[in-house]
Amino acid sequence: MKRLISIAIVLSICLAVAQAQSVDDVEIIRKARIASNEAISRHDIPSMRSFLADDYVIAISTGSISRSRAEHMEEFAAHFTEYPDVVYVRTPTEIRISEAYPLAIERGTWTGSRTTSSGVIENGGEYTASWKRSEEGWKIYSEVYVALYCRGNAC
Repeated sequence: MKRLISIAIVLSICLAVAQAQSVDDVEIIRKARIASNEAISRHDIPSMRSFLADDYVIAISTGSISRSRAEHMEEFAAHFTEYPDVVYVRTPTEIRISEAYPLAIERGTWTGSRTTSSGVIENGGEYTASWKRSEEGWKIYSEVYVALYCRGNAC
């Protein structure tokens, strides 16, 4: 009986530690998302790159796919040049940490705006981001963005 009680106590402690780590990891990812939004608003490519894993891949809101972190950063740099006032904000609605692997999933909404020759465009929709924990911390390794609306004359 004492052995069963000991095992129950150890399991309870392990569960509590795992839940605490999960809460901490969620907060780390949430703060990383805020910081990545700030990097986009500053058009800071090196800071943006720091949130992405080496093997990063993204399906952007128009359906195009970038198959590397370098490719995506080149596209963002060109986007910043073309639209000096462009900004995107991603807002997590759910972040879940895997119980089995060093992975997490983030779901949320996104908004964007930029000025074109036809006027201001505002668009947005939903996204999903996959994170993995590495020696360097939590990094995004894949994202999928879907545009659900576009407002403005250039849409």
